Amino acid sequence: MAPIEPNSNEFKQKLSQIYNEVSKELFGFGTTLLKTGISQEAVTLYARHRRSPRSAALEGEVPTLKYEVDFYMSSIYKKRLRERLENELGLEIEVLLRDYDPATQWAVTTIMLKHK
Repeated sequence: MAPIEPNSNEFKQKLSQIYNEVSKELFGFGTTLLKTGISQEAVTLYARHRRSPRSAALEGEVPTLKYEVDFYMSSIYKKRLRERLENELGLEIEVLLRDYDPATQWAVTTIMLKHK
């Protein structure tokens, strides 16, 4: 599949769609807010996620386990997102970084593409 031009609306829409689909696969629902920023060096996604009832319950009963689960779920998220973006958008990703703040439910994902 030929890659979609990164500055096109089609690219941004597909990128957002894939991001939300991965979220739904892992957590059962998509984001409440999703913004994309595209520069020559990187693609950045700013996403506000919904709080899972299970996550809230763990936080109240076993906070250390909740943070451990958040860490591993974020790692799984990065792996699945990278695979989907490479396969479906034809991106050649150098690195995919994601930071998630459980207190605010914000995640920032930065995707640096390989330069040819």
